[in-house]
Amino acid sequence: MLATGGTIAGAGRPRPAHGYRSGIFSIASLIAAAPGIESLARLDSANVASIGSQDMGESVWRALARRAEEALSEAEVAGVVVTHGTDTMEETAYFLNLVVRSPKPVVLVGAMRPATAMSADGPMNLYNAVATAAHPEAGGRGVLVVANDEIHFAREVAKTNTTQVGTFRSTHRGLAGLVSAGRIHFYGMPVRRHTLASEFHVPARRPLPRVDIVYAHAGMGRELIDAAVRGGARGIVIAGVGNGNLGAAALAAAGAAARAGVAVVRSSRTGGGIVERNVEMDDDRLGFIAADELNPQKARILLMLGLTRTADPVLLQGMFYAY
Repeated sequence: MLATGGTIAGAGRPRPAHGYRSGIFSIASLIAAAPGIESLARLDSANVASIGSQDMGESVWRALARRAEEALSEAEVAGVVVTHGTDTMEETAYFLNLVVRSPKPVVLVGAMRPATAMSADGPMNLYNAVATAAHPEAGGRGVLVVANDEIHFAREVAKTNTTQVGTFRSTHRGLAGLVSAGRIHFYGMPVRRHTLASEFHVPARRPLPRVDIVYAHAGMGRELIDAAVRGGARGIVIAGVGNGNLGAAALAAAGAAARAGVAVVRSSRTGGGIVERNVEMDDDRLGFIAADELNPQKARILLMLGLTRTADPVLLQGMFYAY
């Protein structure tokens, strides 16, 4: 078990103050709060970070990938569970899904209510995550996310609500399975490349290429896209309106960025659906990449890793279809 903090390890402030602090409780405390968890597996734990996941970034991603691969290389280790805040859990899960080279399961788990809250959801989520990681059929499914009695594929899952415990949804291809008090019900296998079939790895010494997300809106000008280019972005993901669309001024800036060698990916801010090539704009002429099913935050992860391999938009487009 690798701990990074998050709400699952958070403590509420005394009343009448509002809110809570993330990453207060140790992983040992979280384990102790889930009675019977020790019957599922022998648990070894380590603390990687103690942060809210709004502060998650490349340094912790690298540490998680390294520690997960080290653990999974040991014959007696059946799987890895990562405790994580929910805000950016889908991004960390997708990153690990693309870079961890092991057929064994990696399961991310968090909570929407802090550990001190009434009816905290963390203990059952953690219990179910360990049960999932220890299950003999969990391997080969890529990185998984367990929450609210559901098992999600890393590629498919997204946080969709600010506060409700049922925040996670897999809208495109559905759930990986269900887990009820440790009883596992797996469904189908993932359909896109991951883990052992992935071509990606974390570069040893150099940082990942900078990729910015620009959110489209009515009346948008070109200033944000131009600023990303000036700031050194090697890639830009457009959280476009509708089918990844942009107004004329922003579109002109995106086209200029692509001509200057910046990878431009059209995604959608809608939260669902497929962004297809050459439907409402000429991607071939403009040199753009269509995000396919990926939301903006996951498109950013794939583009960051893709740019470690190539800057060719045709080859990058193939990656969006493959992963």
